[in-house]
Amino acid sequence: MGCIIKGFILSVRKAKNEDSIALVLSPTEVRTYYRFFGARHSILQLGNLIDFEVEGEGSSFLPRLRSLSHMGFPWLFDKNKLLLWHNFIKRFEPHLKDAEEIDSFYFDLLLSAAKKWDKQNPKRIVCESYITLLEYEGRLHHDEHCYICENRIEEEIALMQSFIPAHPACLYTSALPTKKVLDFFRTKKTVFLEDYEVDYLFEIVMKGL
Repeated sequence: MGCIIKGFILSVRKAKNEDSIALVLSPTEVRTYYRFFGARHSILQLGNLIDFEVEGEGSSFLPRLRSLSHMGFPWLFDKNKLLLWHNFIKRFEPHLKDAEEIDSFYFDLLLSAAKKWDKQNPKRIVCESYITLLEYEGRLHHDEHCYICENRIEEEIALMQSFIPAHPACLYTSALPTKKVLDFFRTKKTVFLEDYEVDYLFEIVMKGL
């Protein structure tokens, strides 16, 4: 028997016949696996957390998934929550596509989010997860100067992709109160933000990690 691995399915695509190719994020790596007759297995779905074994390591062909089991969450039967989960987890494939061995941070981040997904507003979880990811990767901009014109940002702030600060006028977009955003950057919590402000942040995350 091989060792049991846990992983989140970041993408699934069809191969020949009813076979599938899956990209899986485990605590230690991001790898592509082959699954014979994968199209017949409801377990092999985007966003699912699975236990699996690997066979065919070291061959010239892709390693193969076997002995799959699904680790479910109570919110999986809520269509709205499931759709938000799919939209969130899809962002990780392009972000991690060139990674192989990785720190457990990314797996732990998704696992933590999944465990809270039915207890809190998922959009708030996404925003809090993303700000944590930006800090971990050293990409969080605490700067109070506009990325575009480099002048100081005053009462209102707009955010570019990756939550990069700018003047609303420089981005031709709507704004949030600067103090609230900087507090969010500092605390990594959305508790002081209104739902419409969280929606604003969520839409930026959806543009890509």
